[in-house]
Amino acid sequence: KQLLLGFDLCSSSWLEPKRVKLSPSVRLLLFQFLNEHKLLGNIKNVAKTAKKEQLIIAYDQLFESKRFKGTEAVEEVTEKVKAVKVEEKPKEVKTEVVDEGPPKYTKSVLKKGDKTNFPKKGDTVSCWYTGTLEDGTVFDTNVPTAARKKKQAKPLSFKVGLGKVIRGWDEALLTMSKGETARLEIEPEWAYGKKGLPESKIPPNAKLIFEVELVSVD
Repeated sequence: KQLLLGFDLCSSSWLEPKRVKLSPSVRLLLFQFLNEHKLLGNIKNVAKTAKKEQLIIAYDQLFESKRFKGTEAVEEVTEKVKAVKVEEKPKEVKTEVVDEGPPKYTKSVLKKGDKTNFPKKGDTVSCWYTGTLEDGTVFDTNVPTAARKKKQAKPLSFKVGLGKVIRGWDEALLTMSKGETARLEIEPEWAYGKKGLPESKIPPNAKLIFEVELVSVD
């Protein structure tokens, strides 16, 4: 037996492993065998403590036991390896959905749309709008006045659902269809919150009311 599982027993380097490709199953059997015979460890250390004759006897016992013959042992080890790999798989991290309660806005349809063309997240929408406070004060509008013809004016355009506008708008517009006009009453949490927007004369914790017309969806 000149070559036994990667070890040349007839050369001076009888403990040096040869470059023999072994399957994971065979490697595990070899590991178990060496461990049982107290031959497992660094090659140099084993060479100092084990005699050549002792190693040959151990390998003779290995082959007499037919431990590497057939496929039963290999299949058994393979199944064990598979089981270990399954156990080692990282557990899936479940993303918890935070319940934010009901939407922080209400919508009243003033004019029905086509009920066909609804915007999706990332679509470009164009809108005419007028924003007021609860007391009726208009703080913003892009609806043209008599002095400014509608042909010269352009509706507000932006990508919906991406945080380009206040959340109340993002959420409400996804429920509207092309041509629809709606009245939106948006709570502070989905508007400008505790800080408000002083430059637009929107006070802190203000509930905002918008009349919005969805002109187009692209």
